[in-house]
Amino acid sequence: MAISVVMPALEMAQETGKLISWLKKEGESVAKGEPLLEIETDKAVVEIESPGDGVLAGVKIEAGAEVPVGQTIAWIVRPGEVPPVDEVAVESGRKTTAVLAASAILSAASANQRATSAQSAAASATQLVKISPKARRLAGERGVNLADVRGSGAGGEILASDILAAAESKAAPLPAAVDTASPISRLMAERTTQSWTTVPHFFVTREVDAGALNEARQMLGSEIEKSRGLKLTHTDLLVALVARVLLKHSRVNASWTREGVRTNPEINIGIAMAVDDGVVAPVIHHAANSTLGEIAEQRRDLAERARGGKLRPADIAGGTFTISNLGMFGVDAFTAIIIPPQAAILAVGRIADRVVPVGAGPEACPGVRPMMTLTLSSDHRVVDGARAAEFLRDLVEAILNPHQSLS
Repeated sequence: MAISVVMPALEMAQETGKLISWLKKEGESVAKGEPLLEIETDKAVVEIESPGDGVLAGVKIEAGAEVPVGQTIAWIVRPGEVPPVDEVAVESGRKTTAVLAASAILSAASANQRATSAQSAAASATQLVKISPKARRLAGERGVNLADVRGSGAGGEILASDILAAAESKAAPLPAAVDTASPISRLMAERTTQSWTTVPHFFVTREVDAGALNEARQMLGSEIEKSRGLKLTHTDLLVALVARVLLKHSRVNASWTREGVRTNPEINIGIAMAVDDGVVAPVIHHAANSTLGEIAEQRRDLAERARGGKLRPADIAGGTFTISNLGMFGVDAFTAIIIPPQAAILAVGRIADRVVPVGAGPEACPGVRPMMTLTLSSDHRVVDGARAAEFLRDLVEAILNPHQSLS
């Protein structure tokens, strides 16, 4: 029996996906779970695996095309089997014919009416145009007349890419010095803008002595380097410590949904990573149950795939909390934007020597210590000020005593 290959939805509110390349040619055999194609989302380029065993047939979409989520783009069939007729495409064609007929009737009627009647008929014809919700929103924002747009989707459906192309064609040419944003960086900008303007952010900041963290990295790092052949980073340690602290603070590991607050049963830590055309946040799954060595190995593998544009769907899905560490760039402190539907993100600055009070009470005296600044961004619909402060307090305690927290 033929198995359909459809454009998958890898993210919330995703309407379309861009086909980057086919990893198999039509007529080639493919096994279930074997990489079949690459698609681009607003986070990364990911490989999609074959849904079954058989032969790739009936390829409908070429590389570079933007395809609505759920549309069949090819079939996996048995040797000698013919791919079935795409009933969705047939039905779409019927609907398109009906739309064109309705438009023709409206146009004929409008020829005998006054100018105001003609405008009303044009508006009615526009409503009959097959268009994705995202494309309709973009058309309104950018002042694009739908009557001037030719849809490139199934059955002539107008896609977001068609609206963007129409808007660019009517816009004044940009100066030569302007660097055109890539699809990933442009959509990332839209995502962060949406988060910043719709999520009620608030921030809690703490400084912590990172001396014990440095010692733990040196001591535990040598063991991991011998056993696994990789270097332990401060980010690896923070992922492990944050995950264990989240076990006591389920509300910080929760998500905001239309129904309200949802507590996540797993602790999956996203790590913000810079790539050539933006930032991605691949996920360390089940971080609270992973050893430090396992976390370090996962982080290294994710970083290599992110830099090579080879992240898989599972690599970027399911994050419940994110860490953004800019310490390696010499940044002292910053605030980060939450990744919905997560409730919080931790911004980590560099470890730098500072003069601080050493000791407590009257016995305290000035001393130089390696200090690090942590800033927790929280969604106030999920995490109130007290919960954020308690989480940060326990995280600071874990950083001051990493061996105890990781034992």
